[in-house]
Amino acid sequence: MKPDGHDAGMILFSIDHVGIAVADLQAGIDFHTSVLGLRLAHREDSPEHQVSEAVLQTAGGDSNAAVQLVAPLSENSPLARFLARTGAGIQHLAFRVSDVESAAAEYRRRGLRLLYDAPKPGIRGSRINFIHPKDAGGVLIELVEVADGPDQGYRDTVRTRQSGTSPPEDNS
Repeated sequence: MKPDGHDAGMILFSIDHVGIAVADLQAGIDFHTSVLGLRLAHREDSPEHQVSEAVLQTAGGDSNAAVQLVAPLSENSPLARFLARTGAGIQHLAFRVSDVESAAAEYRRRGLRLLYDAPKPGIRGSRINFIHPKDAGGVLIELVEVADGPDQGYRDTVRTRQSGTSPPEDNS
């Protein structure tokens, strides 16, 4: 416990995934599955965030950490601008939290900016928010409250989520 009564380790439950921006989702899936040997666990389009996403796992099946490939759904998406500016590569680091609203409130109390005033829907029915990269050493950090609880893993599914909210504008 820190002197102010808060335990910094109690907010983040585990690493959920590392997000990798790719221009072509299928090409990314093909590389990660056929060359690296990962398996496709989940694929989902997110019109709300203007991305198509694929979650890949190791052959060992560790369901508590994954690689998430994200590709823009259009050339006007914020992710397309990210790719144009930086090229393909690591785009964000995601941590699981038990309650995204409480985690966001605590990080705001600690002086960090979050990209959303309230959680947004994320992949697999999760709720998400992002810590601004300017407040996190240049890293876009995603807070993920998994729909089935923080200790649940990815299921093998493919679905499309429909919604009308906007994605994070920029991660620099």
